[in-house]
Amino acid sequence: MNQTLQELFAKVDAAKPAMMETWRSLVDRDCGSDNKAGVDAVGQDIKAFLEAAGCKVRFHEYEKAGNMLVAEYGDMSKPFVVLTGHMDTVFADGTAAARPFTVKDGRVTGPGALDMKGGDTILMYAVKFLIEAGYDRYPIKVILAGDEEVGHGKSEAGKDYLAEVKGAVMGFNMETGFIDNGIVIERKGCCRYRWDIDGVGAHAGNNPEAGRSAVKELAHKLLDMEALTDFAEGTTVNVGVIGGGTVANAVPEHAWCIVDVRFRTMAGLARVEKGFEEIAKKTYIDHTTTKYERTVLVPAMERIEGSEKLFERANEEAQKAGLPAMKAIAVGGGSDSAYLTMAGIPTLCAMGVKGEFNHTVREWAEESSLTEREKLLLTCLVTL
Repeated sequence: MNQTLQELFAKVDAAKPAMMETWRSLVDRDCGSDNKAGVDAVGQDIKAFLEAAGCKVRFHEYEKAGNMLVAEYGDMSKPFVVLTGHMDTVFADGTAAARPFTVKDGRVTGPGALDMKGGDTILMYAVKFLIEAGYDRYPIKVILAGDEEVGHGKSEAGKDYLAEVKGAVMGFNMETGFIDNGIVIERKGCCRYRWDIDGVGAHAGNNPEAGRSAVKELAHKLLDMEALTDFAEGTTVNVGVIGGGTVANAVPEHAWCIVDVRFRTMAGLARVEKGFEEIAKKTYIDHTTTKYERTVLVPAMERIEGSEKLFERANEEAQKAGLPAMKAIAVGGGSDSAYLTMAGIPTLCAMGVKGEFNHTVREWAEESSLTEREKLLLTCLVTL
């Protein structure tokens, strides 16, 4: 291990108490995706930290979603490295007070402790440590979204990501790490759709023949939707929530459903959406009408050769530095790493603290992985 890394690793070990306190402060603030004020307050805290470290910080501001933080260090006209993640969580207001940051038996709990306040903490301190060490291997750009958990449905963050990463040489997303030391180089994309079907209501006893059941129309169509699943292609369609009607003795005038689509490639998504168009136009029950809209789009982080090569180099350098061996994996959950690979940028995702059970009350993060993954990120930035 080279001297620079030795010095940085020593700094990490010495700074663990401060890092834990920063982690605590990020967790103990309500910042669910719908709480714009809470997300933006987290952004201001991180802004203050990164400006004190020596970065220039700005925001993409959105009316109905948490703002996107962008911090830069170095000459951004040169090829730069992207460090990214998000500031929002999935948890409702009041959760931080009800389940505050807690450390017990080597596990850290609290809303977003794993997804992804631990990763945010690692990112912040990596920038601080590198600037203090006079790092000049690459300029650094930090991008932290404020509405990742809802797929940027109420902002222009996806478009802004693509603009911000132009010119990057590689990217590291500090999303949730895996306890088996997997590093993500491929993620499925995710879309969500709302379908609404209108029929003709009627009394189920007096004049049922005058009715046109929206529920019956939906029953036909949800089977058509799920038939678009192609496991070999890596594309799945799941009608996850349905509703309709008002009372049992009335022919239902309205029905609806929420559909989740996962896809390995954008071509797979295009095939499904073409199928949806045909399903919407088709009518099983006359005098019914069908409409649908896409409410969420998280693009696929497609596997690219550059990410595979970046992983191989990172795994080699990590082991040289005395860190655990890693394995490259593909997962079903989406992340903003997709915007980097869409731009052709080699990217490693799930570089954050390790743990399990994102998005649930059982969420926990491994305390020791805070410093381990801090050292991993520093190793990548110093040696790759």
